[in-house]
Amino acid sequence: MKLVARHRQFCFRRPYKAHTIDAFEQVQDWLSDWSGPVMLDSCCGVGESTAKLAQQFPQARIVGIDKSADRLARHHAYASQSQNYQVYRADVRDFWRLCIERQRFFQAHLLFYPNPYPKPSQLQKRWYASPLMPAIMAVSKDLRVRSNWSLYLDEFKQGANMYGFQGRIKAVNEVEHMTPFERKFQHSGQGCFELQLVKKT
Repeated sequence: MKLVARHRQFCFRRPYKAHTIDAFEQVQDWLSDWSGPVMLDSCCGVGESTAKLAQQFPQARIVGIDKSADRLARHHAYASQSQNYQVYRADVRDFWRLCIERQRFFQAHLLFYPNPYPKPSQLQKRWYASPLMPAIMAVSKDLRVRSNWSLYLDEFKQGANMYGFQGRIKAVNEVEHMTPFERKFQHSGQGCFELQLVKKT
């Protein structure tokens, strides 16, 4: 947790990429006449989870973000008829910081991309140990993280505690999969878990 504490003291200042600024402005335009809840699906891949969230929460608007144009180009295979969601190509490392800078916050933030990086040398690639953890913790007071590696989620929970979040981990093996990753985990007999985090008031 020393790395988590260190990243809290410094601001990640990489220049924003132009395509992410453009995507952020498109999101702002789409939400300009909306006063209801908005949920952010980060690292949404092909957008399967974004479409499913839109069906589960018809009273909200769902924003899906992924860095890969190739993955998003395959969204048509997973799209739903719901009109309350959009997927955008953007680098989340820039998008999250733009949200904070422009005061765009979310009712809930979903991180369903598993992101373990199990080798010790890859520690700083895990979200909770990256310089982006302060931004992740700031865009919403309700964060849900999924993975097939419960240790990763336990460490994420410890890191989130340092930002005033409380949470619990639960198995979601009996729940319908939200992403292609989860479908693969279920078919191979692996467990899948969800960390639910809420900011203490």
